[in-house]
Amino acid sequence: MARRKIIRISVTSLLVLLVLVTAALGGIGWYYSGELLEPEEVPQRYPETSLGVDDKNVVLAESKLTLQRGTFGIVWPGGAAKVGDIAATKDGRVERPLLDGTAPPEGTKVRIETDVYEGNPKTTLGLVYSEVRVPSELGEMPAWLVPAAGQDTWVVTVHGRGASREEALRVVPQLHSAGLPVLLITYRNDAGAPKSPDGLYHLGDTEWRDVEAAIKYAQSQGARKVVLYGWSMGGAIVGQTLARSGVAAAVSGVVLDSPVTNWTQTLNLQAENRGVPTWLTPIAELVSGWRADIDFGRFDLVRNPPALKPPTLLFHGTVDGTVPAQSSRDLATAAKGLGWPLQYVEIPGADHTSGWNVATDTYRDALADFLTRSIGAKP
Repeated sequence: MARRKIIRISVTSLLVLLVLVTAALGGIGWYYSGELLEPEEVPQRYPETSLGVDDKNVVLAESKLTLQRGTFGIVWPGGAAKVGDIAATKDGRVERPLLDGTAPPEGTKVRIETDVYEGNPKTTLGLVYSEVRVPSELGEMPAWLVPAAGQDTWVVTVHGRGASREEALRVVPQLHSAGLPVLLITYRNDAGAPKSPDGLYHLGDTEWRDVEAAIKYAQSQGARKVVLYGWSMGGAIVGQTLARSGVAAAVSGVVLDSPVTNWTQTLNLQAENRGVPTWLTPIAELVSGWRADIDFGRFDLVRNPPALKPPTLLFHGTVDGTVPAQSSRDLATAAKGLGWPLQYVEIPGADHTSGWNVATDTYRDALADFLTRSIGAKP
């Protein structure tokens, strides 16, 4: 009798423990799924410090970010500037040439940006553009259209998670010079765009429909072919457009910069960055899949490549701390076996979406060659 009671108590204790563990894991999964799926306004932080100007160079306090090689934007409340590669470093001071804008006053807290241009194509690049509205299943999506005469191949740019149309401004002058009209789009949950029905990001699983709407808009304006250009999560959106859109056949080329081509590997890297064990990634995926009806497996472009595989140019930095370069390496390695004409350009020392900033000439040369060979654009 006593033994049965002990067994019953033990079983009850195990059940209680199982419930507690399940609840705890569910809570953790819900928290991280919220980090992944819930759009929120990114806090405007200014972690770096301006030390004034020295012989026309902007001087910044030394840090990991201010020591990055290449061309970057710096922003602060009420101001922005574009600075070039490091001119000198000494005694905790980093000097960079001022390329555009005005230098921040000494003592100003600033932020380093890969987006070197803030504003619209006219104010930042001097290019004529139109504010257009792209009809979608959720309503009209605002977009910028930078025209180019006589071209029936358009470029549709797709920014990353939490970014904006400004992310693409770096490459617009080159695309414009190549004679390509550029449509810089927004998608659901962007500022000024309609919200998704559940108010959540779907990581590309529904956002591809907004890219499809942009392709249809371009076609209505005379485009016969389009090049899709995606950064970060924009790469995942482009991948799903190729796999699932009824107008994907219009895509004649793809450019991807630091793309998400495997969400599991990306989430594992971000877990490691936070000191979170990677065995929690499947739990975060399970909860996220339940909340937003997402099949994470379909995003693995090595195991689930799209049927349509247009010529593709893929950039990734070696020190990307947000989306692992290994995902792009895996895709580049698998591409030949998949029958996918893909050129991979790895940028040493570049962090997330900063390949253009760190190695501008390398990036531009690869892009020019790709556009000329793949779609016959002007060199």
